[in-house]
Order: sequence, then structure tokens, then C-alpha cells
Amino acid sequence: VQLQASGGGLVQPGGSLRLSCAASGFSLDYNSIGWFRRAPGKGREMVACIAWRDGSDSYEDSVKGRFTGSNNKDKNTGYLQMNNLKPEDTAVYYCSRGCVDPQVWGQGTQVTVSS
Repeated sequence: VQLQASGGGLVQPGGSLRLSCAASGFSLDYNSIGWFRRAPGKGREMVACIAWRDGSDSYEDSVKGRFTGSNNKDKNTGYLQMNNLKPEDTAVYYCSRGCVDPQVWGQGTQVTVSS
């Protein structure tokens, strides 16, 4: 049972990245995917909670309108599309199975927004 996060990188302000979270050993169906980040010197924060089926997605205020979650049932993979990235979005991003007290985490993927 594991999650594999990928898609981070270095991007200029205003740029875009798409993070992926591939699940293995279990189905993401009927689960939610949490997207969290930890910026240097700061605690972990949840930036998005993406419901797998019912569309009840939620986003942290600073990313609303810029980040969008989606999923591919056939690939058992969730995605976080990040547009109009800002330097303050620089962090290690993690995905999780569920959004409240997750027990399964993907490894982090570094997102750096810098000119």
C-alpha cells in the first residue's frame, strides 16, 4: 500500500506544474486525496482535499483559483494542477490517502518557484 508523488520541479513565477499521486496496493475509489506542503521553516499545511467521487473538493485560501485537483480512475492516480505559481508556493509537496489524520503518505516532491 503506497502512494507515489511526482511532478515537482523548478518553475518561474506565473508558471505551472502538475503533480501526480499514483496509488498502488489499494484503490483510490471512495477515498479522498490530501495534498499537503511544507515550506522551509514552516509547518505542514494542507492545500487541497480532493474527493474521489462526489466533487466536494476544498482548497486552502491562498491557492483557491490557482490549484485544481482531478483524478484518473483508470490510472488510480490523482493530480494537482498548479497554475500562476508564486514564490511562496515553494515547498515540498505530499499527497495522502484521506485528508484527516492520513495514514498513507507519498514521498515528497519539491516545488521551487523562483526567477
